[in-house]
Amino acid sequence: MAIYPGDYNSLRSARLRKILYSVAVGAVVGVVAAVGYVWVRHRGANAPQELPPSPPGTVVKAEAGGPAAAEPNVVSRVVNPAVVTEPNHAMAGPIAAAMSLLNQQPPRIIEARDRLNEILPMVQGQERAFVKEQLAALSDKWLFSKLVYPEDKLCAGYKVGSGDVLENVGKKYNVPYEILMQINNIAKPESLQAGVMIKVINGPFHARVWRSTFTMDLYLQNTYVRSFPVGLGKPGMETPTGRWRAKEGGKLIQPVWTDPVSGKTYHPEDPDYPLGSRWVGLEGLEGAAVGKKGFAIHGTKSPEQIGTPGSQGCIRLHNGDAILVYNLMMPGVSLVDVVD
Repeated sequence: MAIYPGDYNSLRSARLRKILYSVAVGAVVGVVAAVGYVWVRHRGANAPQELPPSPPGTVVKAEAGGPAAAEPNVVSRVVNPAVVTEPNHAMAGPIAAAMSLLNQQPPRIIEARDRLNEILPMVQGQERAFVKEQLAALSDKWLFSKLVYPEDKLCAGYKVGSGDVLENVGKKYNVPYEILMQINNIAKPESLQAGVMIKVINGPFHARVWRSTFTMDLYLQNTYVRSFPVGLGKPGMETPTGRWRAKEGGKLIQPVWTDPVSGKTYHPEDPDYPLGSRWVGLEGLEGAAVGKKGFAIHGTKSPEQIGTPGSQGCIRLHNGDAILVYNLMMPGVSLVDVVD
């Protein structure tokens, strides 16, 4: 069959596009491989460190009287399952460019984070999962450690003044004092010392819960941090969609709870206590959430039900994740959007 000039040019253009896309994708893969090597050798010359950083994923374990010892390796991290969609060829280049910033010496952590965060709403499927995974890994450096990057607008250093109370410092920045304890390795709130430099976070944190994928996405202001698997309401008791807010006075450590269906009252010491490690009460603001009472984010005694519809409408988390979310959600300020 004869190939006319127009057909030949179209074929050549198509082949060229395929080659360019393959090169871009290859660049992304190559950069990701290099990032692991570079992160081991470079922490960033412009990232002052007051104290050794907390291990990635460390959370604060609270006793009856308040937060105390560190409990490592209990925080899970997930991304939304990749939906089968056509890749956005136009995003391969920007993703590769953002990842290449981590290959600089020192790595440009904050610039890479901000670029990837801008890309996130524009990608789907495997590309979106990839970007979220990179952002979650970066959060261990810029957020969940004591490192403070001078160019970061989300975190900063703070010199403790005479008479400062950690809870009031947290309120000033719209974050709970528990997360300040966590990232600064402060054992007890009352041990805060005047004249010491600590890291603070410019809050608040917010969350979005996807009913279709049983996933909670966590954001600091508008910057994606990481995702958690959740359990949601069973058929007939579905978790209402709409906007919720962390309730004032609604953050509790293993509260006494009465099952509204059976009428049975549970105490934390009961072997079948269902609420797990933490409870963050919610109040409905918009959509189907308006007027709903008794809903919360909480832990669970049945981790096998995470990722399934098994609750009476509450949002269940693995207990380690529940501790972290409890440490991040600011009562009266932090919002939770439940969407399909």
